[in-house]
Amino acid sequence: MGSDMLPGVPHVAKEMIIIELREYQTELINNIRKSIRTGNKSVVAVLGCGGGKSVIQAEIARSAAAKGNRVLFLVHRRELCEQITNTFENQGVDMLLCSVSMVQTVSRRIEKIPAPSLIITDEAHHSTANTYRKIYDKFPNALKLGFTATPIRLNKGGLGEVYQDLITSVSTKWLIDNHYLAPYKYYSVKLADTSGLHIRSGEYKADEVACLMQNKEIYGETVKQWERIAKGRKTIVYCASVEASKMTADEFSNAGYITCSLDGTTPENERRDVMERFRNGEIQILCNCDLFGEGLDVPDCECVVLLRPTQSLTLYIQQSMRSMRYMPDKTAIIIDHVGNCYLHGLPDDDRKWTLESKQKQETTVKIRECSNCYAVYALTLSKCPYCKYEAVKEVRRSSKKTIEIDLVELRRQEDLKNTKLSDAVFNTWEEVVEFQKIKGYKFAFCIRYAAAHDIPIPSKYSYMRRIIGL
Repeated sequence: MGSDMLPGVPHVAKEMIIIELREYQTELINNIRKSIRTGNKSVVAVLGCGGGKSVIQAEIARSAAAKGNRVLFLVHRRELCEQITNTFENQGVDMLLCSVSMVQTVSRRIEKIPAPSLIITDEAHHSTANTYRKIYDKFPNALKLGFTATPIRLNKGGLGEVYQDLITSVSTKWLIDNHYLAPYKYYSVKLADTSGLHIRSGEYKADEVACLMQNKEIYGETVKQWERIAKGRKTIVYCASVEASKMTADEFSNAGYITCSLDGTTPENERRDVMERFRNGEIQILCNCDLFGEGLDVPDCECVVLLRPTQSLTLYIQQSMRSMRYMPDKTAIIIDHVGNCYLHGLPDDDRKWTLESKQKQETTVKIRECSNCYAVYALTLSKCPYCKYEAVKEVRRSSKKTIEIDLVELRRQEDLKNTKLSDAVFNTWEEVVEFQKIKGYKFAFCIRYAAAHDIPIPSKYSYMRRIIGL
C-alpha cells in the first residue's frame, strides 16, 4: 500500500459531513504522506496530549478503508476500544474494513487475523514491546503508523527499532496559546521523600513506592492541600497502589466529598458506572491506580493530583495533562505531591525527540518553586505568576568565592561534581542525597552530614544513626 491511502483535505462522503481537521492536523497528515513517498514504511507522529490524535487517526483510517484497504488499529487498554470505535464511526470510517483491537487480543489470535494493509498504533511509545513486535513481524508488508505525545521508552530509549521516521507537530505550548488546550497552574507540595527509592528496569520499584505512599498523614495532607488550592473542582487523583487509592478516597469521603476509587481489579460494569457518574458530576473526586493515564477524555476535569512518583516521562505527561482538555475560561490545576516536576520539568516544556536508541536527558530542570504559595513556574520569571511573590535568592559564601544560587533551581550535575565538600552548603536532605550520589560517597555520608548540620533525617533512616554511632 502506498501513501495514496492517506487523506489530504477532509471531504463529504456517504452523506456524512466529516469533521474538518484543524490546519495543524492536516499539515501533520501531509507530512506523513511526504515521508511515505520517500520510501519509509513505518512512521511515528508526535502530537501532544489533547492535540486531537484520534480525529487524525480516524481520517487516515477512513481514507484507507474507502480505497478498499484493511486497517488494524491497536490499543493497549480495553476502555479505549469503545472510545476509538465511536470516534471512527462518527468520522465515517468503514468499520467492516477497520478493526479496533487490543494488542493483547491480536497477539493471541494472530493466526486468525486478516492481513492488514495499514497498522495504526495508538500510544506508540509501547511499540517496542514484544506483543507489538510479534504483530509487526507477522505482517511485514503492512504500512505502520504510530502516534504518541512522548516517543520514548521507559528506559529512555528511542523508537528507532520500529520506526524509520519521526514527524513532530505543534508543541503543547502552542496548543495552549491557541486555545486547543487549557492553561494550567502547577503546584508542588511535596509530601514524600523519594530519594531513597531504588530503580528497576527504568522505573521506581513498585513495592517501595507503595510502601512510601501508604501513609495516613499523606492522605490527610492531600485533602488539606486540595481544599486550599482546588476545592470544588472535578479532580482525578493518581495513586501509587490500589490500597493507597482506596485510602485516599476514604480520606476525601470522610471530609465530606463524593469520591470513588477505581483500579484494574474493579469489575467492568462498576467501572463504567463510576465513570459515567464522574462525567455527569455526581462524583467529584476520582482516585485510581494504573488507570486513566492514557486516552481518558473528560473535558471538564479541572484538577489532577499526583501521588505516584515516576521515572517515566510518558506517564508523567499523560497524568499531569489530564486536566488540560480545553473548555472556555478553564484553568487546569496540577498538584504534584511527589516532586515529579523536578525530574521531568513542566508539561509544556519544549522537548527534542529522536529515534535514537538512547536519548540524553537534560541535567537541569529549569523551574522555580514559589516559597509563598508552592506554585511551580518557569525559571525565567522573577516573580510567581500566581501570587506575585518575588523570587528569593540567597548568597552563599565559601573561602574562595561568593556564589549566588537560586533557592529552588536544581543544580547541574557537572557543577556538583566539581564542588569540593569543604565548599558545599546544603539545607535539605534531598540536596545531601543528590551530592552523595553524584560524588559516589557511601550512603552513611548523608547521615553524618545531616546530623552535623541539623538537617532533618527521614524517619526510615533513623536506625542508621545508631549503627554509625551518632
